[in-house]
Amino acid sequence: MGKPSIEFIKLKRPEKALHLCELAAEFHEHGQRVLLTVHDDNQGVTLDRFLWTWRKGAFVPHCFDNGAVDCSDEPVVIVTEERNSNGARILIMGKPCSVGFLRQFDQVIDFAETYEDDLLQASRRRFAQYREAGFDPRMR
Repeated sequence: MGKPSIEFIKLKRPEKALHLCELAAEFHEHGQRVLLTVHDDNQGVTLDRFLWTWRKGAFVPHCFDNGAVDCSDEPVVIVTEERNSNGARILIMGKPCSVGFLRQFDQVIDFAETYEDDLLQASRRRFAQYREAGFDPRMR
């Protein structure tokens, strides 16, 4: 098990879906496989659609792994569960994951949602949890 680089991105507004798309596109342009986590099927379907339309001319080949399709060849995969179906080395967390799951990635991106106190407190707890697990999380 490895020790991923963990970065937190501050969100001052609830624009996580936009950030998920931008980051996925950026990593894809550099030839890297990406795993995006979301809370539920509704968010998965919404993000799947948004990845096609979020920026005119942008193309991010992707798949929503709802268990009914094979996404192993896709460079970007959306999941609701802790399943790395495309062998990604980059994890972008639309929803938090367990520390054990994070260890299989080279780079992990989490979000500090500063626009809502409950979400900010939860992100602070995750930051501390990553430190306790021996990671060196950074704010970006």
